[in-house]
Amino acid sequence: MGRSKHPIELKLHILQLFEEGHFTIWELCERFSIHPQTLYSWKMKYEASGRDGLQEATSCKFYSKELKLAAVEDYIQRKYSLMEVLAKYEISSTSVLKRWLKKYTSHSELKDSGKGMGQAMIEGRKTTFEERIEIVEYCLKHQKNYQLAAHTYGVSYQQVYQWTKKFETNGEEGLRDRRGRTKDEVELTVEEKLKLEIQRIERENERLRAENLFLKKLEEIER
Repeated sequence: MGRSKHPIELKLHILQLFEEGHFTIWELCERFSIHPQTLYSWKMKYEASGRDGLQEATSCKFYSKELKLAAVEDYIQRKYSLMEVLAKYEISSTSVLKRWLKKYTSHSELKDSGKGMGQAMIEGRKTTFEERIEIVEYCLKHQKNYQLAAHTYGVSYQQVYQWTKKFETNGEEGLRDRRGRTKDEVELTVEEKLKLEIQRIERENERLRAENLFLKKLEEIER
């Protein structure tokens, strides 16, 4: 990967000038030959991760399937801006995010990607029921920042993502370890079957709403 023509010290200097209000954004962009979107990207990354957020990646960055889905959902359903999504999930560029968005709307599968497939990142650990509740509550409290929760509690991104989804669907009961104790559908009561069907319909309706909203968003970013 080629080195950036903007060293980290220069980025910090430009951000300082921007914050102090000595120049307009257009004056800064013209003076340092950068695009306004680039400046805003640096600003968001710096606010999210400090100096480290401005470092150039030295290798192809790993992105899990769950991270990609979460980023797409934040942009489509929760109406985060492109820059906000980039900063929250530490995505390298808007072009990367736009590729995920186009795959999502074309119903192509989003897969893990990156050098070495991020083996260190996808390793999880065993947790108790109480731990899972605490981790999910922390994640929700921090606007579903799965990466932050994973780092804070020493678990994998995939674990946090899956626990949060289960919690949103079935509450605390969804976080219980039911391996080996799966309840067959024939054992479900009429009320339980009805609840599952309602949840299935709600998920389908949400998917359709998200798809319609995405198509509108896609039209905006392709203009």
